[in-house]
Amino acid sequence: MSSKIQEIFNRIQEAKQEQKKIRDMYKDALANSAQYQEVSEKLKELKQKKKELEDNIKQDFHQEFDKLETLKADIENDQQVLNDLALSKISKGESIAVADQNNVQYEPIFSVKFKKRQ
Repeated sequence: MSSKIQEIFNRIQEAKQEQKKIRDMYKDALANSAQYQEVSEKLKELKQKKKELEDNIKQDFHQEFDKLETLKADIENDQQVLNDLALSKISKGESIAVADQNNVQYEPIFSVKFKKRQ
């Protein structure tokens, strides 16, 4: 079984290398296109103008944005607590589900990821 996992992992690594080669070729082609460079510069200027407009309007909504940041942190904390409780119940063999205000049912899903060892 472990060799099958290694085989699939190797296939994924090879595909990622091929993706990188194709992306690099594409980036090189864009870098050598004068028209693309010109449009990119115009886009950069427009993005800067847009950012300035957004910042000006954000100043008018300072309190609301402070509350938005607090809500974001609260949601992240509650999400972590929810995840921990769900994992605890599932590890004990209990089934769980939650429902929103429209009575739509939700059930937990889990995934496995691999990361490099340090």
